[in-house]
Amino acid sequence: MSYVDGFMAPVPTANRDEYLKHCKDAAAVFKDYGATRVVETWADDVPEGKITSMPMAVKLEKDEVVVFSWVVWPSKAVRDAGWEKIMADPRMQPDRAPMPFDGKRMIYGGFNVILDV
Repeated sequence: MSYVDGFMAPVPTANRDEYLKHCKDAAAVFKDYGATRVVETWADDVPEGKITSMPMAVKLEKDEVVVFSWVVWPSKAVRDAGWEKIMADPRMQPDRAPMPFDGKRMIYGGFNVILDV
């Protein structure tokens, strides 16, 4: 089964175009190192919760939107090797590819696929 990295982050609405360019550039790097699919989504119907919610999880501020993204890999082994190369790739260094959002509020993790229909 595939392996998936999932991400959720707050992005200033004014940075949408810059964020999309950042994602397109990063997606090319991810695919160079084995990712089979990269999906970026921009919140459209993400309600504020009373106990938990996506906006609460990323400490969403005024004039920000939640993005939800995932990267699909053939396996965890390919993902682990890919991430090592991605982190060393000059195209992904902060001076060349600064994140157009507050990375300290990004939530991420790796997931084993248990159903894919």
